[in-house]
Amino acid sequence: MRVLLFTGKGGVGKTTLAAATAARLAAGGHKALVVSTDPAHSLGDALGAPLTSAPAEVEGANGLYAAQIDARGLVDGAWQELRGHLHTVLAGAGVDELDAEELTVLPGVEELLALAEVERAARLGPWETVVVDCGPTAETLRLLALPEAFAGYLERLFPTHRRVVRGLLAGVAGSATVEKWDAAAEALGRLAVRLEALRDLLVSPEHTSVRLVLTPERVVAAETRRTLTALALQGIRVDGLIANRVLPDLGAGGRGAAAQWLRTRRGEQDAVLAELHEATDVPVRIVEHRAAEPVGVPALLELAAELYGEGDPLAGADRPPLVSVSGGGRGLEARYELHLALPLLAESSVDLARVDDDLVVTVDGRRKLVALPAVLRRCEVTGAAAGTEGLTVRFRPDPRLWMR
Repeated sequence: MRVLLFTGKGGVGKTTLAAATAARLAAGGHKALVVSTDPAHSLGDALGAPLTSAPAEVEGANGLYAAQIDARGLVDGAWQELRGHLHTVLAGAGVDELDAEELTVLPGVEELLALAEVERAARLGPWETVVVDCGPTAETLRLLALPEAFAGYLERLFPTHRRVVRGLLAGVAGSATVEKWDAAAEALGRLAVRLEALRDLLVSPEHTSVRLVLTPERVVAAETRRTLTALALQGIRVDGLIANRVLPDLGAGGRGAAAQWLRTRRGEQDAVLAELHEATDVPVRIVEHRAAEPVGVPALLELAAELYGEGDPLAGADRPPLVSVSGGGRGLEARYELHLALPLLAESSVDLARVDDDLVVTVDGRRKLVALPAVLRRCEVTGAAAGTEGLTVRFRPDPRLWMR
């Protein structure tokens, strides 16, 4: 099973390219599902077919299925039960009724449930590939961070060792309250399992990757490069960039003001693409601006032919792991380097801190806790360096800890 997530700045054409990729896969004999988690659904418009929240085969395209996830419906359905159970847990812990009501209205729950629905479809459906039309970049970054954040919230609210909490509850409440707690524990336990499965899927380089769509403009390219860093920080693989709406190259042909404008604009686009190639080793595919908007499966297949040529739409660049360790030596003379594969910009703001057995990495306001490998937990940080290839943190054994 492969999951391809398409995202990019609003208006760059990610929906059309996601639909074209899925159509190409289906035409090649794969069973493919293309699904939209973007609240501003336009996937049905690109396919030229009416869509619902239930996956259905697109007429005239054998093996191509499509759906638009109804996040609001998921909230009104499954979340109401879970919210009731959360309310029970909070009330049982002594939280005021009004506070418990407010605490169970969680920001981002619609997006989280939509992403969980994608994971469920990938796990249970007959499809070999699930192509996801995500929302604009900023929303997608928040969306992809939600499973980890929400799981942390759930763990603090509902510890794994819930039997201790249950014993305390039984000591101060009757059996009816304990029964409610057990029902809440079971429901929230199911949610925790789904969140863990979702996180595992997102950070699995063998199963999931992101395609970033951009138009060759400096503002858009700068956002794309920041997104590369943010996704790497989350441990999510980006296997390709797609530069969309590149103007045709007129060469020396064509005269007049319009032709000159096109040559000038194409020159600016080429300059942006050259800078992008220099800044990252992630492969960039090019799609030229088309005179007619590609709507419907036949037009999408033509677009996919330009995008992928004779190549495999699933092929993409392998990325190094987020964390790697090198070095060694004997006893207190050992020296180690921890490398974080983060594609940093020259203007990136980077901050590092050591908290117990974690390294806290903050890049441009986005924070990640990196669990230190066992060999580094008894070491102290001696220095760090940042570059376009990422961060390198130097360690040596801490005499106070090494002798324990």
